Amino acid sequence: MPPEVADPGPAAPYAGAQAHFRALESLYRHAPINRRFESRLEIVESGFARIHFEVDETVFHAAGAAHGTIYFKMLDDAAFYACNTLVTDRFLLTTAFNLLFTRPLREGPAVAEGRWASGRRRVLIGEARLVDSDGEEAARGTGTFMRSRIPLSGLSGYRTDG
Repeated sequence: MPPEVADPGPAAPYAGAQAHFRALESLYRHAPINRRFESRLEIVESGFARIHFEVDETVFHAAGAAHGTIYFKMLDDAAFYACNTLVTDRFLLTTAFNLLFTRPLREGPAVAEGRWASGRRRVLIGEARLVDSDGEEAARGTGTFMRSRIPLSGLSGYRTDG
């Protein structure tokens, strides 16, 4: 029986980890919210997730920079998926998220990087940072994620066939 929580080491600890990572990437692609916020999830190793996206005027507030909605969405997703790499049987739920804005996010490519920070059983903590097209940090956040009763295998987007 595979473990419920994988080892958060730098490399995938078992062959099934890569299949789990691809299935999480598929789950992300199939989430209806991502039709509004075009982005791409990349999972390279346990405990780390990266989201690539473009900032354009469709997400600007009245003063011409990205609205906080895009900051939260990308940071929450990056931290969430970093943590869910460690949980192979259940979908996680965000129970809290703290966000620190450090600079306005302007038009161009951006990346949200999430890392698992602590927790292994019921609650996991993840951290994320958002980097703009100049390589400058625009925001950072910390999230708390709880194991739900929702099995990953029961979600239609959670699959390795794309």
